[in-house]
Amino acid sequence: MRVHTGEGTGAAVEAEIVALATSGATTLVGLMATDAWTQARSRFAALLGRGRADPGALAGDLDEARAELVRAREAGDDAAAGEAAAEWRGRLRRVLRDDPAAVSELREILAEFTPQAVEPVHAEVHNSISGTVGTAVMGRDLSGFTIGAPAPAPRRGR
Repeated sequence: MRVHTGEGTGAAVEAEIVALATSGATTLVGLMATDAWTQARSRFAALLGRGRADPGALAGDLDEARAELVRAREAGDDAAAGEAAAEWRGRLRRVLRDDPAAVSELREILAEFTPQAVEPVHAEVHNSISGTVGTAVMGRDLSGFTIGAPAPAPRRGR
């Protein structure tokens, strides 16, 4: 994604800012429940506090948001993460709109805390089965089925 900071239509720039803010908010909320939170908290607090008289106050806001998210998850409130992401998306969008230099800072944060894409592994796999076996599943990167599902009833002779 490339955010333009001076050229192009206002709608295109706004759409790109919203997309970047969404990615940032999703990453931020996801990091709240990880061991990387302490590092992420200070980076996001500095970004969100740009241009404010007391940027340190953002660290308190982030800690409060994290505590609310943890309580909500413990209570089984699955919507809490989405609500938190929506709140932080709006705040990030305002920072990105008001300070174009914040765009590159957010990208650096995302690069630091977002898992990088892994190159696909191309390996030869040779499987073989001999003898009498029940259900056998062989492959790589399998999904969409349940192991241990009841076997179909045996068919009676012809």
